[in-house]
Amino acid sequence: MEPIYWLIAAGVLLILEILTLGLTTIWFAGGAFIAFLAGFFGAPLWVQIVLFLAVSAVLLIFTRPIAEKYLNSSRTKTNAEGLVGKQGKVLEEIDNFNQTGKIMLNGMEWMARSADASVSIPVDTKVEVKEIRGAHVLVTPCEP
Repeated sequence: MEPIYWLIAAGVLLILEILTLGLTTIWFAGGAFIAFLAGFFGAPLWVQIVLFLAVSAVLLIFTRPIAEKYLNSSRTKTNAEGLVGKQGKVLEEIDNFNQTGKIMLNGMEWMARSADASVSIPVDTKVEVKEIRGAHVLVTPCEP
């Protein structure tokens, strides 16, 4: 296999990465580039393939979590995940045993359950959203 094919593959993978920005193909582009270098210096095809697979796997396993941590740290939470940490007001008593509870949050009514199943939360209590579970928000009373 001509080494230029590895270089073309690396270029195509880089273009795909630029188009998607999903941190999916960049790791394989690195593997293809190393395979290109091995082919350029005369390594047999099986060595090029092993290098491609090994370098791609190492880059994917060890550098992807670090890259995602730094690249996605400024990502703005959207939709339901943006509600976690927000405060609302209880409109209907929250009682997990009786499956009741509603809160007003950001001008909208939400079905609510207590994060602590043994605690009922009375009407007009200020609560904080701890988690979203299905169509319900799990809340805890705020400290007075």
